[in-house]
Amino acid sequence: MSIEIRVPAMGESVIEATVGRWLVEAGAAVKAGRPLVELETDKVDLEVAAEWDGVLAEILVQAGADVKIGDVLGRLEAGAQAETAEALPRATEAAVEPETESKATPVARRMAADAGVDVAHISGSGSGGRVTKEDVEKAMAAHTALTPPISPSPIIPSSHPPAASSAPTLSLFARPSADREERVKLSRRRRTIAQRLVEAQHNAAMLTTFNEVDMSAVMDLRKRRQESFEKQYGVRLGFMSFFTKAAIGALKTFPHANAEIDGDEIVLKRYYDIGIAVGAEEGLVVPVLRDADRMSFAQIEQSIRVLAQKSQVGSLSLADLQGGTFTITNGGVFGSMLSTPILNPPQVAILGLHKIEERPVVIAGAIVARPMMYLALSYDHRIVDGREAVQFLVKIKELIEEPERLLLEG
Repeated sequence: MSIEIRVPAMGESVIEATVGRWLVEAGAAVKAGRPLVELETDKVDLEVAAEWDGVLAEILVQAGADVKIGDVLGRLEAGAQAETAEALPRATEAAVEPETESKATPVARRMAADAGVDVAHISGSGSGGRVTKEDVEKAMAAHTALTPPISPSPIIPSSHPPAASSAPTLSLFARPSADREERVKLSRRRRTIAQRLVEAQHNAAMLTTFNEVDMSAVMDLRKRRQESFEKQYGVRLGFMSFFTKAAIGALKTFPHANAEIDGDEIVLKRYYDIGIAVGAEEGLVVPVLRDADRMSFAQIEQSIRVLAQKSQVGSLSLADLQGGTFTITNGGVFGSMLSTPILNPPQVAILGLHKIEERPVVIAGAIVARPMMYLALSYDHRIVDGREAVQFLVKIKELIEEPERLLLEG
C-alpha cells in the first residue's frame, strides 16, 4: 500500500515551511512513529513521522525547497513491502542518522555540513550535550588554527623592467576573492522575521515614546528577598516579573494598548497573554505567558526560565509562540542603553527595557546617584494616542518605583 507523506497542519497562521533535511534515505525501512523529515517554519522546527511500518519508497521534495500545508513530500510503501525492508542492511539506517548527529540543533547541522565538519566529533555544550551553533563555530576556528598557512612564493628580482600596460589598474576596486566572502541562505525563520518587521513599519503608524524609571525600590526588594525566594521556589527573582506585572497594570488602565485592529473594528482583549522576547539561535522569538495576570511572581519567573531554556535547544512548540496581546523585550541584557522596539503584529504596543546604570538625579533639591533605566513604548498611533502612550509609561514608572502597588494593580 502506497501512502503519501504530506506537510501537516502546523498551527495558527503557519501555512508554509522549508524542507530542512531528510532523516531517512529512500529505500530504507522505517517504523511507525519514526521521524522522516524536518520542516522549518517561521516559528519552530518540526518533524514529520511515518504513520505506518514500511519503506520510504520515494523522496519528492528535496532539502531547501519551500512547501505548503498538504504538499506531498514523498511516498511510503506500507504492508508487504515492510518485509523486504527488514532485509536491508542495518548499517544503512545507522549511516543516515547517527545518534550523535541527532543531538545537534538544525542550525548547527547545516553549518557543519557547509563547512565539511562532522558534528559527531564535536562536543556539545547545550542541554543534554546537544551541539549548538557556537560549538560548530569553535570547532571551525580550531580547525583553521591548526591549518598551516600557505608560504608565499619567493620574489625573484628581474633585470628587465615590467612592460608598461595601457589598461587602467583596478586592484583597489576589484571584487574580493571568493575565499573572503561567504553566501548563506536565509533560513525560513529569518526570512519571516524580516518580512514581518518590514510589514510592521509599512502597515502601522508606529511611534515611540520614552521615560525613565528609578530601579532603587525594586533592587532593594530583590536584595532583601532573593535568598528566601530562590530557596522557596527554586528560581531567582528577576526584573521581568516586576515589569510583567507593571505592564498588566498599565494595560488594564489603558486597554487600547492590549487590542488589535481588524478591518474597521478594534478588538479589545480582556485577557493578558504577554509575549517575552528571547534570543534564539536563528533570531528573536517571542514565547507567550498565557493569562499572565493570574500568575504569581514565582510562576512568571519559572515560566520564563522554561521558555528561555526551550528556545536555546530549539524545542519551543507552536503553542508556546501563538497569540500574545502585548510584548516585552529587554535589550538591557545585551547592554542596550536605548532603542525603539518594533511592533509584533497584530499587537499594537511593545515595551522595551534597557540597561540599568547609575546616573545623577535631583531628589528634594539634592543631586544623588540612582540606578536608572530608560523605558521605550512603541505603539500604533492608529489606535493608541500619544497622550495614552505617555500615560502608559508613567503608570509603569509609578508601579516599578512603588512595587507594593503591584499587589493591588498588577
